[in-house]
Amino acid sequence: MFENHPEPCGVLIVNKHAGVTSHDIVGKVRRLFGTRRVGHTGTLDPMATGVLVVLVGRAAKASEYLMSERKSYAATLRLGVTTDSGDTTGTVLSTTAEIPNNAAVQAVLPRFRGEIMQTPPMYSAIKIGGRKLVDLARRGETVDRPARPVTVYRLEAAPTDRPTDYRLDVTCSGGTYIRTLCEDIGASLGCGGVMANLCRIETGGFSLGEAHTADELSEMDEQTRLACLRPVESLFASLPAVPLQAFHEKLIRGGCAVAQKKLKTDFPVGARVRLCSASNRFFALGEVMETEEGPAIKALKTFFL
Repeated sequence: MFENHPEPCGVLIVNKHAGVTSHDIVGKVRRLFGTRRVGHTGTLDPMATGVLVVLVGRAAKASEYLMSERKSYAATLRLGVTTDSGDTTGTVLSTTAEIPNNAAVQAVLPRFRGEIMQTPPMYSAIKIGGRKLVDLARRGETVDRPARPVTVYRLEAAPTDRPTDYRLDVTCSGGTYIRTLCEDIGASLGCGGVMANLCRIETGGFSLGEAHTADELSEMDEQTRLACLRPVESLFASLPAVPLQAFHEKLIRGGCAVAQKKLKTDFPVGARVRLCSASNRFFALGEVMETEEGPAIKALKTFFL
């Protein structure tokens, strides 16, 4: 798969373990695959586990286009406590022994389904004024963060053997903070709440069942590791493919937009597509834009020459 590209190139699905940062995993992959060009999508906090999509080689160019993917999580909501970080790793701010029953918990969940407004936590990698919120939080600073819309497609809470704890099953849009969701549920119940653990079980169509741990990757020989890399195209599997004739492919590779009427396609403006050569080999992510000749397709990001 990579014979024309000496540098490893592809998508690696890692099952991140607790206690390390997403950047730590990137560093590990750099060493294992012998390349500096490694990135990831959808940062996981050190306490979190589960699916981390790591982009190796030319695949790293796709990172900016993948943040809005739908994600699924299994988490633990712990009621009766609040912390400065919104999870159990932070400094405790308040506690209470008055824990609502399961009926009360189920009654508030509908408020957090569908499109909701969510204020990003201070302990996050979001930048405001060029500074990461987490860096400010570690210095004891707090700044105003505008609430933003996120979508919770699925939210279920199941009681556990511990009266304060509920297992949450969440499917949501990219940019949704599960610990903020736990905080907000706890606040609506009047007892406070934090996230006690988090596992991402699916993102962008990649699931936990197909992920490899860092230890597993370390124990593999080079060829076995390379075989774990999925093609870059798999990142855009949900997008329609547009095979191009050689002439149109040359124009698009040269930065031109080609009218849809010439390509015999009819996608709405703003739609994204997989651009493929006449031999059906993926080479670029394309987007439909309005031009003087009408809607046209142009390469948004080219991955292969």
